[in-house]
Amino acid sequence: MCSGNFAKCLGITLIPLAILCILCNILLFFPGGKTADDSNNITDEVFFFGGILGAGVLMIFPALVFLGLKNNDCCGCCGNESCGKRFAMFTSIIFAAVGLVGAGYSFIVSAVAINRGPKCLTELNLNNTYVYPFVDGNYLSNHSLWDMCLEPNGIVTWHLTLFSMLLIMGLVQAVLCGFQVINGLIGTICGDCCGCCVRENLLLLTLHSSFELLMKIKPGYRPAY
Repeated sequence: MCSGNFAKCLGITLIPLAILCILCNILLFFPGGKTADDSNNITDEVFFFGGILGAGVLMIFPALVFLGLKNNDCCGCCGNESCGKRFAMFTSIIFAAVGLVGAGYSFIVSAVAINRGPKCLTELNLNNTYVYPFVDGNYLSNHSLWDMCLEPNGIVTWHLTLFSMLLIMGLVQAVLCGFQVINGLIGTICGDCCGCCVRENLLLLTLHSSFELLMKIKPGYRPAY
């Protein structure tokens, strides 16, 4: 597969992932699917915007760049027929690095949030303040601890599901951006095997081969052009 085609496939995959990450982060502002009475009742890591900024906005820009690589003009750049495409592939490495940073940020924030657990109301809170009842992710292996959270209803499942989705999607995004770094290096060094100039050379080679074949069949044949 050509470098441009492969980058386009990565871009097509990254855009829906980025949109899903943004949606997951937005949903986390509604603990248990309900509007919070106070912003202090929302888990702190939600305000780090790992899904909105990291895996969302910072991922959309690289995805759009990857999508446009296939249509980049590659002819006549400084006398080198493929340097335009090579420069575009080199630029994609920089954007892939930006995507890696964004995905890594979302992954780290999600991992911290999962380990810390949700902020909720427990029966030990006499003043109705929301706290973090879990320690070092102990609720992950002991589901009986989930009953400690009285409100919002189902907050542990809500918190764990959405942050786990962000964690997994951030990891997938990081891997895809890593692939583009490698693909960009190959495209920078070797060029795009499906570049427009290559296609022109293949067309000329095909015409030349067809002419030689006709010469063998009809020795006196001369093309009209």
